[in-house]
Amino acid sequence: MQIIVLPGASTYQLVVELARPARIAVGRLGAADFPAGTYVYTGSALRGVQARVRRHLAHDKRLHWHIDYLLACPDARVTTVRASRLAECVLNQRTRGEIVLAGFGASDCRAGCGAHLKRIG
Repeated sequence: MQIIVLPGASTYQLVVELARPARIAVGRLGAADFPAGTYVYTGSALRGVQARVRRHLAHDKRLHWHIDYLLACPDARVTTVRASRLAECVLNQRTRGEIVLAGFGASDCRAGCGAHLKRIG
């Protein structure tokens, strides 16, 4: 796994490979079909990107954030972690891709992103 960290970063992106299509129940968003492929999840952690990312990568955890549900899928694996100083929604909007599940990772989004998880090919 490649990890790219910038000092002072408060935003991060997880690049996730989903080896096979999967139907995943994502908390209150409900169940959705995720095609196989590469996804980018954009999140933020004002009090420590490294701790948040470490939690996301842990296997034994309570499912809390939407990304936890995707990462609990046996066919999903994080291939790259990137940290940034850009605001979460700015970074997300600069990431081109398809929204598979509206609202994913964007419960508190005020910028109209639609979702903070995108399938990128």
